[in-house]
Amino acid sequence: MFKFTIVITTYNRLSLLQRAIESALSQTLPCEVIVADDGSSDGTEAYIRSLGDRVVYHRNPVNLGHCATMNAAVRLAQGDWIKPIDDDDYLAPNCIEELTHAIARYPQAVLCSCQAIQVNEKGREITRTQPISDAPIDYVPQSEIHYRMLLEQLPFGTPVQVAFRKDAFCKSGGWDSSFEVNYDDIDSWVKIARYGDAILVNQHLAYRTLWHQGNHLKFSLQQRLQKHISIKEKIYRFVHPKYHHSLPPLQDIQDFLTLYWSLVGFKQGKFSDAFTLLFPALFSRKAWQLLTQVIYARKFEQTSEQHCQEPMSKPMSLLPEIW
Repeated sequence: MFKFTIVITTYNRLSLLQRAIESALSQTLPCEVIVADDGSSDGTEAYIRSLGDRVVYHRNPVNLGHCATMNAAVRLAQGDWIKPIDDDDYLAPNCIEELTHAIARYPQAVLCSCQAIQVNEKGREITRTQPISDAPIDYVPQSEIHYRMLLEQLPFGTPVQVAFRKDAFCKSGGWDSSFEVNYDDIDSWVKIARYGDAILVNQHLAYRTLWHQGNHLKFSLQQRLQKHISIKEKIYRFVHPKYHHSLPPLQDIQDFLTLYWSLVGFKQGKFSDAFTLLFPALFSRKAWQLLTQVIYARKFEQTSEQHCQEPMSKPMSLLPEIW
């Protein structure tokens, strides 16, 4: 029988970390728990040491960033499957048990995702992610994954939603620091998906905290667009040959993303940046068609905009922070 390791990455957020650890230690199916500390100076180490052997503690000698911290923790893990959590997120008590049941049904899977409840800084529910079907579990063969990700039809979500098989993670090269805080998780799911199938468990088993001032806001629209395009280019290369005949040209995908981020800029009041991005994608009929399809499919909840500086969407795709 395979085993799970929960990996919690942290840096100077002890008050939040305690909640994440408690959720990990309270699982109905016990598993290894690793806390990977990126050099905190707020008492994190003393607190973890006080927990004894209930938690495995790794501490970077210097601050190395989220990606390097995740990679170090996975190398230490004894589990066959890894469940990552950021320190401000937490799990439902039955999360690992439910994921284990699903994976046992589909042992060829290398990625497993669940639904999440998104909460604000005070822990109050804002919205919930929505499944792509009414089935208890959606199974996606490896040959379909990248094609559906490319066309925004397949969600995996943020780290608190996703679990991955350790051997596939290691084969993939781990998290890439060039994507630090900006699609680092999505880049990893794309690479891991080369090595097996995926399953989506349609239960809300994880809690994700949304912040008014997220780290991603440190990047300009242009920077985020370019990272997003680089992710799509990578996915494009991995699409299974059976879908090559129906692939839209890569330029159309790039134009679609440019339109999308331009509209984000307008909605945020960044008019100069938005205008700069807009041309020549504005004149691409195919880009507008792709944009319309995504907007229709995602059915964003307008009420979420009342709770966050940047409008929040149900993470149905690789477009995690917009509309």
